[in-house]
Amino acid sequence: MSLPESPVALAVPPTAAAATTARPGRRTRAEDIREQLADEITRGQQPPGTLLDESALAARFGVSRTPVREAIRELAASGLIDARPHRGAIVARPSFERLQNMFEVMAELEALCAGLCAQNINPAERRRLETLHADMGEMMRLGDFAAYREANEQFHASIYAGGHNDYLVELTLATRQRLSPFRRAQFRALGRLALSHLEHDRVVTAILRGDRDGAAMAMRDHIAIVHDAYEKYAQLI
Repeated sequence: MSLPESPVALAVPPTAAAATTARPGRRTRAEDIREQLADEITRGQQPPGTLLDESALAARFGVSRTPVREAIRELAASGLIDARPHRGAIVARPSFERLQNMFEVMAELEALCAGLCAQNINPAERRRLETLHADMGEMMRLGDFAAYREANEQFHASIYAGGHNDYLVELTLATRQRLSPFRRAQFRALGRLALSHLEHDRVVTAILRGDRDGAAMAMRDHIAIVHDAYEKYAQLI
């Protein structure tokens, strides 16, 4: 089944308008290590109960223990690792109820961001959002999972920025960070890339129309589907 073409034009990739919505400069080693470990855990390569030794991980990644410790701390906040004082870090998996609660909060925060974006977005931000959405459509058609996943971070960040509420951005980013491993993993589900882009299209269309309620509803639905996609993927590993 073919997807409808996006109504927006292709241009240059954007960056998030607000400094709080994008990470300035290069990625840190802790971020790279966190994503690598998260991918291994959500793929089942590091099963629950596996002990993660800081010294061994530092040697593996060629870094000091400091970025490893930071990566473990962030993964513990996501529920992927159980970090116990003097007992090391053990691979875990958040309960269904815990993960459901996290996604429910994420859906409401992002819905609020999308609604405010529809109401407050300025012309330059509109152009950046249109551009990125169109670029992601091309990534989807090429099946470029890596590029799409990275652009997806900027897509949501652009919507946060367009709402012009810095405090909401802080809350949303903090929750998104905890859910990042699961949001990234869900893209491995069959056909997820195309469906994600279609869901984004509904959000973007509502924002560009200035439809606050419609944008909030479309984003809330999108995050709920992301959660379902992850759960279906997790059942297969």
